[in-house]
Amino acid sequence: MYRYLLFDLDGTLTDPKEGITRSVQHALRRFGIEEPDTDRLTPFIGPPLTESFQKYYGLSEEDSFRAVDYYRERFSVTGLFENEVLPGIPETLEALSGEGKILAVASSKPELFVNRILEKFGLAQWFTEVTGATMDERTRTTKPEVIRECLKRLGIPEEEKKNVLMIGDRRHDVEGAQACGLDSLGVYFGYAEEGELEKAGADFIVSTVPEMKAFLLSH
Repeated sequence: MYRYLLFDLDGTLTDPKEGITRSVQHALRRFGIEEPDTDRLTPFIGPPLTESFQKYYGLSEEDSFRAVDYYRERFSVTGLFENEVLPGIPETLEALSGEGKILAVASSKPELFVNRILEKFGLAQWFTEVTGATMDERTRTTKPEVIRECLKRLGIPEEEKKNVLMIGDRRHDVEGAQACGLDSLGVYFGYAEEGELEKAGADFIVSTVPEMKAFLLSH
């Protein structure tokens, strides 16, 4: 049985598409790039923003940090709350907590934003620990770094890792778990592309929130 459950945020607990994609549009516009189709920006959901600006729009490393600043001009005021909790998530967290599971969040989003989102949507009450990236986008941004910090805060020793499960919707969550010696549960109700979680090597995969709930209560 897994005692500690580490959840990704975007695409796993909430659907942040509108806030993230519109804030990315805002940042790109500052570079003279118009991208009217928000569906083309969904790959930005999950990975570190600096990585995505470089990968999908060819920005230099320095320009990618500037792009993050522009992104936050909108996101910190408006985009943060253009978000919604996925159906069934509150009931799932309540049930898991009631069974004695220790819940935590490990997100590549800045920790300040993660906490504000969890508080806004009434999810904070279920989590013992919330770990995110630093605001400078230069330290603790990769998933392994975030997960390691979360494990440290929870006080989980090496021999206890077998009782920890990372849950997320992108390959970064799976690969981050592997790098930290943890098992992973990939979820296909978020923003993973077809076959992404299998290719990344997820230990377990579910397709719906009810499936996730049943799995976590039985393992």
